[in-house]
This record gives sequence, structure tokens and C-alpha cells, in this order.
Amino acid sequence: MSELQALILGLVQGFTEYLPVSSSGHLELGKIILGPEAEAGGLTFDIVVHVATVLSTLVILWREVMWIFAGLFRFNGPMNDEQKYVLNILISMIPVGVVGLLFKDKVEALYADNVIVVVGWCLLVTSVLLALTHFYQPREKEKISPLHAFIIGIAQACAVLPGLSRSGSTIATGLLLGNSRKNLAQFSFLMVIPPILGEALLDFKHMFAPSAEYLAEHGGEVATVPTSSLIVGFIAAFISGCIACKWMIALVKKCKLIYFAIYCAIVGAIALYCSTL
Repeated sequence: MSELQALILGLVQGFTEYLPVSSSGHLELGKIILGPEAEAGGLTFDIVVHVATVLSTLVILWREVMWIFAGLFRFNGPMNDEQKYVLNILISMIPVGVVGLLFKDKVEALYADNVIVVVGWCLLVTSVLLALTHFYQPREKEKISPLHAFIIGIAQACAVLPGLSRSGSTIATGLLLGNSRKNLAQFSFLMVIPPILGEALLDFKHMFAPSAEYLAEHGGEVATVPTSSLIVGFIAAFISGCIACKWMIALVKKCKLIYFAIYCAIVGAIALYCSTL
């Protein structure tokens, strides 16, 4: 993978991680467009750019993170707001934890040979979800309940499929349940931090002790990426992630998601058309 390819893919990952258009789907499409050399970056590059976007979340939402930690270990009676918030995040992690630990490899094996088709259809599903939030706007609830946190977590677990946007699915689900726009984007971005880091840790095992299935899918070896390309990809994903995270929070508050629904529909249709060529 060249530094230019790493720069392009890092920007793609950073901008699309928080915009409701599916970072995994765009990353896969980007690798296909850039050619075999970009696809050879594989697991190592994906881990680096995902960690970069997690760090961008911590930078943009540092006040919220500090607020959580300030009250998390304060025990003076009933659960405080910070502890309830963390509990909701833990509840939201249950579905994606089950899918990640038990079914991730099986799900990835299902679409390994027809990624572009899966990306196309999942982008269309993302488009429908985002469009629904434009036409159906229930009365807003001020706080996210544990039940809603679990349902939003199910939406996140479904986003293991490339093309089904993680942020789009969780934000759209939360809005359709009637949760406050002001709090939903913040919750949606913070709840993905543990799963992304957990996924990165699980993927490290393939780098140092790859399974037979992983080796078979990647030509019998774990691809190596030049350090310079990893650094370029990391910086590009971090900076673009900061921009996208801040922008997306503002967009959710103003409910401008219909434009992303149109975009996902167009890109999804193009991907499906290209798959027939």
C-alpha cells in the first residue's frame, strides 16, 4: 500500500466513520477502486485507522468523557446521572458483543466473495432508515432509557455488515424511538468506542496468530504495510474523524439526515450496478 493510497483510505475512514454512510462499506469500495495493492493493506491498516477515529471521538467529546469519569466513581446513594449513562452504554454493548464474539467470522465469510453486492444492498437499507427519520418524528424524550439503549445496541450489532452504517443505524433507531436529538449523537458516538477497541484487540490475534481461515482468505500470509503508510493513514483518519464527528453532532441536532439518505441510495445503486458488469 502506497502513502497516497493510505492517505485516501484514511480520509475515507475518518469522514465516513461518523457520517451515516457506512465507513466499512466505503472503505471496501475504496480498496476495490484503488486496486489490489490497496486491498493488500488488510487487517493492519484497518486496525490503525479505526483506532485513529476512536481517538478523534475522545478529542471532540472530551468534556463529555471527563463528565462521565468525574461521577462514575462517586458513590453517595442512588445511581447518579453519570453512572446511569455508563450503564446504558454497557447495555448497548451486549448485542454487538454477542455478534462480535460468536458470529463475526461467520458473517464475514458470508459476504467475502460478493462484498460489493452486500455493500450496495446495505447502503440502500441505510438510506431507508435515514429517510424514515425525516418523515416520522415522534415526540422527543429527554433521556435514553435502558430499553432504548439495548435496542440501539441491536442496531449497532446489525451494522457488522459493510454498507450498513453504524452511526446511521444507531442514530436513526434512536430518533425513531423518540430520543432527544441533543443527547443522541453524543451517546451514539460514545457507545461505539468500546466495541471498536474490542474489535481491534480481537483482530490483533490474526496479526500474530492467524487462523487457517484467515490465511486462506489472504493468500496464505498476513499482509505487511509500510510504516510510513500506516502513519499517513492514521493522521488522515484522525483529522478527518475530528471534522466529521463535530459536523455530525450539529447535523443530528438540525435533522438534516435526508441528504445522506439520498447519497446512500445513489451510491448503493451504483455499487449494485457495478456488481453486474
